[in-house]
Amino acid sequence: MGSSSWLSFSLCLLLLCRMSQAQFGSSQESPFQSSRRSVSTRNECRIERLNALEPTRTVRSEAGMTDYFDEDNEQFRCAGVSAIRRVIEPRGLLLPSMSNAPRLVYIVQGRGIVGLVMPGCPETFQSFQRSERYEREEGGRHRRPRDEHQKVYQFEEGDVLAVPNGFAYWCYNNGENPVVAITVLDTSNDANQLDRSHRQFLLAGRQEEGRQRYRREESMKENILRGFSTESLAAAFGVNMELARKLQCRDDTRGEIVRVENGLQVLRPSRREEEEREESRSINGMEETYCSMKIKQNIEDPRRADVFNPRGGRITTLNSEKLPILRFIQMSAQRVVLYRNAMVSPHWNINAHSIMYCTGGRGRVEVADDKGESVFDGELHQGQLLIVPQNYAVLEWAESEGFQLVSIKTSDRAMVSSIVGKMSALRGMPEEVLMNSYRISRDEARRVKLTRGDEVAIFTPRRESRAEA
Repeated sequence: MGSSSWLSFSLCLLLLCRMSQAQFGSSQESPFQSSRRSVSTRNECRIERLNALEPTRTVRSEAGMTDYFDEDNEQFRCAGVSAIRRVIEPRGLLLPSMSNAPRLVYIVQGRGIVGLVMPGCPETFQSFQRSERYEREEGGRHRRPRDEHQKVYQFEEGDVLAVPNGFAYWCYNNGENPVVAITVLDTSNDANQLDRSHRQFLLAGRQEEGRQRYRREESMKENILRGFSTESLAAAFGVNMELARKLQCRDDTRGEIVRVENGLQVLRPSRREEEEREESRSINGMEETYCSMKIKQNIEDPRRADVFNPRGGRITTLNSEKLPILRFIQMSAQRVVLYRNAMVSPHWNINAHSIMYCTGGRGRVEVADDKGESVFDGELHQGQLLIVPQNYAVLEWAESEGFQLVSIKTSDRAMVSSIVGKMSALRGMPEEVLMNSYRISRDEARRVKLTRGDEVAIFTPRRESRAEA
């Protein structure tokens, strides 16, 4: 009987493991594999010239504005992504919506709160109000729920927010300064089974269309409740016709970002409470479940840096090993902060496209393609975006005021191969290979391999190199 029981237990455990892998994806998947690319994107990366990009369309709302980059640009078509930048004024509420594509949101400036509604998960946040009858009869000891909702997160400058496709999402600026956020949407992800354009589905409000082709028409995008008859909507919600019409926002002209005059009053934990809960989970070895999954992490804090050069700067990488939800949306992020005249080692992205957005300063960027030709050699300054296709070699060099970048990548475990420096491609080759490859002497081969010593990824340029450039 003991052997039979053990066999039954083993079979059940195996079945559970299989089910878990089917639902959430195997954590043993090779980082070299990528399931996000649709076949249609593979013929659209024949780019002869890259350009620094800026938004081509701005849509203003009551309490902010949304800047759209042209997703029909060949660089966006190559990477299979779209990008938007939002500015939310103090007390501004980004109305609830969902998208056909997963996205990463980087907070360039400001702070606030964000809500992400996980389908099928309970409303675990409850605020209470006291019952007047119990106040009189029991001295106010009894309270009844006033509102129930899912978890609300605090965010601040440097946070990365992960939002899966089809999940309802809203955001509110409870700070004193505008919130500025850059969003990259992976429209070529397999999770998007519509076309490769970004489609935003509003749950409330009305918004002017953001795509360039609507500039002349000034078409309005209605929320999805507007598409139902008022009678059907009233029946579905169990409300009267007047309230059903209000839900359809027929005469709302505020746009997708509205002003909350008296401030938004919702139950939320303090940032300190959030940090303590995360530390407790880590110490206790608790694994994340679907409903408790963490959706954000800060990459601005220097203490989180993966590479640090006291004279050059720092690099912080955020992938699915650090933030598991990224495994499901197949995206990752990297923060690069370069000090004056410092540079990032020439490198290429092994398994991802890189969408680089300058958050501050200025820098020179050079990109080379598979033909060994320069496809970009120019300056990137604050507010500009540059897309570097997979395997294209890139070099970033800060100007006198420094250079700050955030890169969104189209793999949850994006890998980089440096060309020079410690743990680089050339450092890993025998001297004889370099001598015969470049027709150089052994001494020159050693200099090529070892001049940078133990420097990894970030270099402080030699003065003579900068002068000759």
